[in-house]
Amino acid sequence: MSIFREYDIRGIYNKDLTKDVVFSIGKYLAIELKKRGGTNIAIGYDARIHSPNLFEYLSNGIASEGVNIYFMGMIPTPVAYFSLYHKFKNANNIDASIMITGSHNPPEYNGFKITMLKEPFYGEDIKKIGKEVESKIHHFQEYDKNIKNIDALDEYISFLTKHFNNLKNFKYKVAIDCGNGVAGLAMTNVLKNLNIDFMGLYTNPDGNFPNHHPDPSVEENLCDLKKAMKENDIKIGIAFDGDADRLALLSENYSFKGDELAILFAKKMLENGLKPIIIGEVKCSMIMYDEINKIGKAIMYKTGHSNLKVKLKETNAHLAAEMSGHIFFNDRYFGYDDAIYSSLRALELFLDSDIKEVENTIKNLPQMYSTPEEKVKSSEEEKFKAIENLAQKLQNPPSDFPKIIDIITIDGLRVVFENGWGLIRASNTTPILVTRFEAKTKELADLYKQKMLNLLKD
Repeated sequence: MSIFREYDIRGIYNKDLTKDVVFSIGKYLAIELKKRGGTNIAIGYDARIHSPNLFEYLSNGIASEGVNIYFMGMIPTPVAYFSLYHKFKNANNIDASIMITGSHNPPEYNGFKITMLKEPFYGEDIKKIGKEVESKIHHFQEYDKNIKNIDALDEYISFLTKHFNNLKNFKYKVAIDCGNGVAGLAMTNVLKNLNIDFMGLYTNPDGNFPNHHPDPSVEENLCDLKKAMKENDIKIGIAFDGDADRLALLSENYSFKGDELAILFAKKMLENGLKPIIIGEVKCSMIMYDEINKIGKAIMYKTGHSNLKVKLKETNAHLAAEMSGHIFFNDRYFGYDDAIYSSLRALELFLDSDIKEVENTIKNLPQMYSTPEEKVKSSEEEKFKAIENLAQKLQNPPSDFPKIIDIITIDGLRVVFENGWGLIRASNTTPILVTRFEAKTKELADLYKQKMLNLLKD
């Protein structure tokens, strides 16, 4: 059951994701889709070397239930989402998409991100599939598969090229680092189509990820990009994760965090006549919520790409953002996390402003000290119980505990103090507790961290 996670199915190829298990997953997903009235599934995969094998196992399981399969080949994850919103000439409407990807996990991992009828397939839906697989694993069999190829990647590139025609002949050269993931399959072509001068690092997909781990939220993975920008006097850099649903934006003197991008995008929307409604997650800075509430409305919600997609549609907000670089545009787009689309929206920030102006928009905000996201090892059984116990302790904290203004329980415990806040939450995907602290000074942030972690240990 450990491979059936909150937002996706993910495990080690040939250990967790065996031929019979993957065949069974395909079969049960096809049964579920038919129950919901769907008959057509589009499938693509990322650069991992075992992805074609998983496609073979999965597609036979789906074919065993008579569901039609449209094959998209090697693609970025956002292309799989895009297939649900686009009308293809040689295909019926796509009812579901499955992206075979291990995202930013080590090379031995792989998995499935699933969308049905334009809704993320997550949480209880994934657990239900897990229980069905656990109760009965079907042995792999070859079936006659009704598989048709669709040019989803080409259609996606064409869509982005038209959508961002305003970026044609962009005034700055751009450096991109695709980390040998799949972002380069689309991003390089869009930049060429728009006549944008760029330098590409590791744009060729390679599932062994020979240059660095494809996770742009980790500072050390940005070293090559920063070096290339400096040596070639390039002012703007963009890094992608392995399957291209997360990004990092760098300028000459600044690395923008996910919540800072949300502020920049909100201000741009205001310039374009919108009163922005922006969703952030519990790890986002209080500065983000305060700044957006000055010009629109900010909503705090749970971490996790599936959670944010659902909340985005529920509230009809314009944008959602995670610290990790998942950015979801519902303004001019379809409301899912697409790092390639978001990177082009990021370039639009520099159309009417020079780089210093964009940097100063963030640098001139009220200053807070934030700790990096830190992880405390736990177990699947203990992590949620630890949060419950901590919540009880916070009802009657020690006499030397900082004064509590509020406790936000949307996702874990975000404790608001007089001059900052502290967060401890259970990860939905791994056996850890995630912590983050923010305050007006480093000393206060360290104090909040010390006091909350001491209470957690108790």
